[in-house]
Amino acid sequence: MAMRGRSSKVLPSELNKVRPEKGDNTAAYPRKMSDFEVVPNLQQSSSSVCKSRRKAHFPTGSNEKENLISWIPENIQKKECTYFVESSQTSDSGRIVCKCGYLREQHLEDAAKPPIFLGKEWDPSRHIQEMPTDAFGDIHFAGLGQKMGKYVRVSSDTPPRVIYHLMTQHWGLDAPNLLISVTGGAKNFVMKPRLKNIFRQGLVKVAQTTGAWIITGGSHAGVMKQVGEAVRDFMLSCSHKEGDIVTIGIATWGTVYNRESLICPMGGFPAEYVLDEENQGSLSCLDSNHSHFILVDDGTHGRYGVEIPLRTRLEKFISEQTKVKGGVAIKIPIVCVVLEGGPGTLDTIYNAITNGTPCVIVEGSGRVADVISEVANLPVPKITIALIQKKLSVLFHDTFELFTEGKLVEWTKKIQDILRSRQLLTIFREGKYGQQDVDVAILQALLKASRNQDHFGHENWDHQLKLAVAWNRVDIARSEIFTDDHEWKPTDLHPVMAAALISNKPEFVKLFLEQGVRLKEFVTWDTLVYLYDNIAPSCLFHSKLQKVLLEEKERTAGSKMPRIQLHHVSQVLRELLGCSTQPLYPKPKHTERPRLSIPVPHIKLNVQSSSLRSLYKRSAGRATFTMDPVRDLLIWAVVQNRKELAEIIWAQSQDCMASALACSKILKELAKEEEDTDTTDDMLALAEQYEHKAIDPAAKGDAVGTLLSTELSPELSLVPLVPAWPGVFTDCYRKDEERAQKLLTRVSEAWGKTTCLQLALEAKNMNFVSHGGVQAFLTKVWWGKMCVDNGLWRVIACMLFFPLLYTSFISFREKRLQPMGCLTRLRAFFTAPVVIFLMNILSYFTFLLLFAYVLMVDFQPLPSWREYLIYFWLFSLVCEETRQLLYDPDGLGVVKMASLYFKDFWNKLDICAILAFITGLTCRLIPSTFYPGRIILSLAFIIFCLRLMHIFTVSKTLGPKIIIVKRMMKDVFFFLFLLAVWVVSFGVAKQAILIHNEERVEWLFRGVVYHSYLTIFGQIPSYIDGVNFNIDQCSPNGTDPYKPKCPETNEDNKKPIFPEWLTVILLCLYLLFTNILLLNLLIAMFNYTFQQVQEHTDQIWKFQRHDLIEEYHGRPPAPPPFILLNHLQILVRRGLLRRPATRHKQLKEKLEKNEEAALLSWEMYLKENYLQHQQCQQKQNTEQKIRDIAQRVDILAELLDLDRVKRTGLVEQRLVSLEEQVHQSAQALRWITRALQDNGFGSSKDVPPVGSSKTSEMKEVQLEGKAEESQPPYHVLARNLLYPGSHTLRFPVPDEKVPWEVDFPLYNPPVYSAEHKDMAVQDPFSPSLESLLKINYNTMDGLIDRQSFHGLYAVQDGLPLNPMGRTGLRGRGTLHCFGPNHALHPVVTRWRRNSDGSIIRKSLKKMLEVLVAQYPLSDVWALPGGSLEPGETLPLKLKWILRREFWPQFQNLLKQGTEIHKGYLDDPRNTDNAWVETVAVSVHFDNQNDVEMKRLNSFLQGCDPELCIRWQVLDKRIPLHANHKELLRKVSALLGTYY
Repeated sequence: MAMRGRSSKVLPSELNKVRPEKGDNTAAYPRKMSDFEVVPNLQQSSSSVCKSRRKAHFPTGSNEKENLISWIPENIQKKECTYFVESSQTSDSGRIVCKCGYLREQHLEDAAKPPIFLGKEWDPSRHIQEMPTDAFGDIHFAGLGQKMGKYVRVSSDTPPRVIYHLMTQHWGLDAPNLLISVTGGAKNFVMKPRLKNIFRQGLVKVAQTTGAWIITGGSHAGVMKQVGEAVRDFMLSCSHKEGDIVTIGIATWGTVYNRESLICPMGGFPAEYVLDEENQGSLSCLDSNHSHFILVDDGTHGRYGVEIPLRTRLEKFISEQTKVKGGVAIKIPIVCVVLEGGPGTLDTIYNAITNGTPCVIVEGSGRVADVISEVANLPVPKITIALIQKKLSVLFHDTFELFTEGKLVEWTKKIQDILRSRQLLTIFREGKYGQQDVDVAILQALLKASRNQDHFGHENWDHQLKLAVAWNRVDIARSEIFTDDHEWKPTDLHPVMAAALISNKPEFVKLFLEQGVRLKEFVTWDTLVYLYDNIAPSCLFHSKLQKVLLEEKERTAGSKMPRIQLHHVSQVLRELLGCSTQPLYPKPKHTERPRLSIPVPHIKLNVQSSSLRSLYKRSAGRATFTMDPVRDLLIWAVVQNRKELAEIIWAQSQDCMASALACSKILKELAKEEEDTDTTDDMLALAEQYEHKAIDPAAKGDAVGTLLSTELSPELSLVPLVPAWPGVFTDCYRKDEERAQKLLTRVSEAWGKTTCLQLALEAKNMNFVSHGGVQAFLTKVWWGKMCVDNGLWRVIACMLFFPLLYTSFISFREKRLQPMGCLTRLRAFFTAPVVIFLMNILSYFTFLLLFAYVLMVDFQPLPSWREYLIYFWLFSLVCEETRQLLYDPDGLGVVKMASLYFKDFWNKLDICAILAFITGLTCRLIPSTFYPGRIILSLAFIIFCLRLMHIFTVSKTLGPKIIIVKRMMKDVFFFLFLLAVWVVSFGVAKQAILIHNEERVEWLFRGVVYHSYLTIFGQIPSYIDGVNFNIDQCSPNGTDPYKPKCPETNEDNKKPIFPEWLTVILLCLYLLFTNILLLNLLIAMFNYTFQQVQEHTDQIWKFQRHDLIEEYHGRPPAPPPFILLNHLQILVRRGLLRRPATRHKQLKEKLEKNEEAALLSWEMYLKENYLQHQQCQQKQNTEQKIRDIAQRVDILAELLDLDRVKRTGLVEQRLVSLEEQVHQSAQALRWITRALQDNGFGSSKDVPPVGSSKTSEMKEVQLEGKAEESQPPYHVLARNLLYPGSHTLRFPVPDEKVPWEVDFPLYNPPVYSAEHKDMAVQDPFSPSLESLLKINYNTMDGLIDRQSFHGLYAVQDGLPLNPMGRTGLRGRGTLHCFGPNHALHPVVTRWRRNSDGSIIRKSLKKMLEVLVAQYPLSDVWALPGGSLEPGETLPLKLKWILRREFWPQFQNLLKQGTEIHKGYLDDPRNTDNAWVETVAVSVHFDNQNDVEMKRLNSFLQGCDPELCIRWQVLDKRIPLHANHKELLRKVSALLGTYY
């Protein structure tokens, strides 16, 4: 027996109390699926806050525990019985229980005989009280591994708002994109294995892909168990990254077995729960596969169904909440999924359908689900009591005897009402085309309900599309939304395009681009600001933007953080792309108008005096705000490391090669600062992919790449390599070498006036720079205007004897240099970088020879002319280094140029050499420091000689080796650190053992470091073992400065006394570790470095080769010291003539617009080829082929299973057809037999039985197709079970029992007549016979017209009978008169016109606009009319709309109009004794300049500020009352217009 715990009473805090709202006790499901809303602030949405706060559900952290322990008892209550009254029933153990179901000891101590309740009957409303809950926390299911969940015990009167707050704020759940309410059988039932698997997989898939919450009853039985097992199977098969599925169980506290283990006043963290099905008895256990439990307590024990009202209210509340995700705000949609089920399930379906909630019923699951599924294809009139009785007898064979005749009538009526709303009903049939998966059926049901929902304009389609985006189901969008039923304008897709970008849904972005979205129209200045404003806070780029904003705030001394603008983005991008690029977005001037904040409709924004959609209509002045919107979106995607999204956008780019290289640079720079290792790896991998888009790695060894070494090795043969499919540049180079090289040097305006080559160098894209095409271009630059195949020896010969230039000895590329006597040949030759390089080599060698000669031979106290020549030579070198430092063709500034200059290692070496030379020269000129000056100059000479290595980097042979040497130097430094440990440790130990108190520092250093180091190379000290000790070679007291101090010796015989054995052992160990271990380690390190670097040495050398070529390409042609003449020329040009520095066109060229457009078009064409071949390669990939084959096999197996199911269905259909034929034959035989008997042939006794007496039931079975619903023969709205404006339920009246002529013995309707205090004339409230006899029916009764348009109506017991039949309710309801209540409904229409005045047509038919109104306290629109007051000619509601002076004129319009309906109106207010009859008059204005229409528009008014009036397009989806829509259909038929 379950025990109840007690808890002390906790006073709620008024500060923390979450108060309920007024809407907490409303109806079950939302009335309709609401449209998307505009939310005020996306960044502060509850979902994003929850997501940022949510770390892990289980286990709960200490802070979360404290919050729960303090918050839950103050806001959530439980219920306790406070008065024990013995019940006639007993417990399972036979003990006496209270009326509430609990034992005496399970009550509170003072509940036995409270004096205030003595002698009174037990009343739940008085004797059950609320108090703080005592059961909440984490639930752990014992014996089931680490299965954990959250739980809370709540009162049945708890406001849904409090529970939703608990789930989202304290349990850390994200608001759902979809709410799936699963209902059905509460007991275990059997499903077909295939159907069970389909249901489980589909339910989990829709929950996992859309981010839905699944709500069930929470117990371990029936449909709840099926859902739990589906979630369990998913969790076992999925990876951790796929996330958890939120499964919420709402169960009754009083029916939970073992619930005493959950009671803990301070919270159970965790509470151990044992799932024990064997001993649960009539109670039920909680399902261990649910993640959250809400246990509803009403103070009773053992009573099921207590949770249903709270669950209904909670589901309704959640469905009214707004979920903001990815820039889209939606009302959370809800769908009801039904498996099996009994009477309670039918009520749930009926309530859901009545309130506009779509339902998915799984056929084949049993009982109620199968009853509805089997009759779903029948017309409503064919669904009779007899048919339902037969279905129940088959599907409820165990409990069919419990169905009374009244129950059968009620079931028939509810099923008929359910099937009248077929747009809300979806039957999932196994094997039905298009419904192979339950997830598709669920989403299709929601979209079908939205598609058939009444709406204005295109809101319905927008709603469906935004639902699909929120669910991230692009398959549903393709199959259900982008169909021929609706034509989408590209501008209509802009809001959802922005949402798809923000929420990182690349498949939707691709879909919208396929549907015609043009990025040039979509991307505006404000759009970009909005996109950057919604970058995820966890993104590194976001933190860099915030840093820039903070700096601006500090700089401007403002108190408020400035908003993100594009010039802030540009500032960060320039840091990432390098300062060689210009700012991508200019900083707006103060004179410009303030920008609109956000251009996305249906997304939170603050816009001044402008509608949201108008923001996408770009003004003429803002049309050219950016040159490349594709670039802008690509940057936005790349900085967030969104691979798939960036891939799609890059495919749209025009300047694709520059875009790929820029993305590679951005990603590499971000990866340097990213702290997360996984993100860093992803960024570097993505950067490498973008580099590969420009060139394929396998293509970098193209044949032309061998040209790069012809200046040194012309004898190398050209051996082409066959690569895989090349990248864009590789393909461009193969198609046209000259055009491809133009792409390298073209100035890209979109990317900050930089070039592809510069971007590749900034990003250190070695694969790109080492590409054959790039190297061939660099070779061209290296050779200047000469042909690259001249040969190096020819160049040297021409340098030594320049008249050879005027022969054919040297060939030039340009035709104008071909004439032999051309003077420009000489200039072209000596300005070629290769000639400048060779001349500088010759000059540098001459400088070094002269420098060496002076140091060794001619270094006099007074400098000789040779030494002065060296000084002059060095001055020219200093001038050249200064020119390189100040050379700024891109306008970067002195500081940036200085930083770039000192980044180069060789420049640092040059500065060191020059500074050492200047220092030595200064010391050399001072007589006292003459000799140190020579020493310093000698050291400077060494540095100048090291500079030779940079010169030889151009060599294909020596260049890679120099790179390897540089890399090995790093290994040497690491080795020296290890070596120093052994050298110092051995040296100190040796010195301390041998020598006593050596105070001379220089000899200490020698003994500790120098001697120990030399020992490695075999120079072992002779005295270390005491054998070769000679006292004459040392100083006993350490007084001789040229001798070391002697070791410890014996005073008598002067023999060493130190332990020789110890020093020998130490020496052996030292040599073992240093000579064998460390030196071999160094060799191994060198070997590893060589192998590693050797693979990429060629690439590295080719990459660094560019720096040398660029240096000599921009270097003055004369070598030092003659270079001073060029420096003088530059000084005159820039200092006196003020001409800025310019970069040679060969490395950076600005093309004409036409030439650039043609070049980019050619590049785009080859990019498309690259993408197509890339797709082909992916398809030809072995792994992809295996996946495709596996998928086809799965599809084939599924088709075979479906074929089996269809064959079974075909056999059943043929059997039905055969039975129908047999039945018809039996009827014919019966007719023949009867005819023969009537003519005297045979007697009735001899007639054999023919056929079955069950006449037409099998004809009603239709397995395929859906019956066309004809116009209902009887009133429908007048038989709705819940009477409007009251809590009165009608008696259920099926269609077949509507006519009064049909016998209906069970018919016993309730009586309801409302009292209207605001009506002067109304019939008596209580239908007493005396008051009823005073009423004169079928005539004028004073001012009241009781005559019916349908003639005389019957009067029974003083009350008139509805001429259209039974309604299920007696009395007059909310109508004011018994009998007919007359009304007037004018239908005022006009043509729908374009701006030019032409009539709009659809499906070749003209379209109408109708005048509609929305009255206060009403959610729907209606025609401007209503009930007529006695003696009045115009309805009161019509008078609300029109001004008094226009009433007579409007009456004239009605007289001129056409009567379209006169008679009974199917109204929800109708009863058996009172009904509405109306006259509908069509008033149509054919001319748009009609004077009467203009006067009507001018006289429209609203006496109530909440009254709305509008002209609305007339079609079948217009949101009006159902009976009013029938009147509109008649008007459109009358005028022959579209409906």
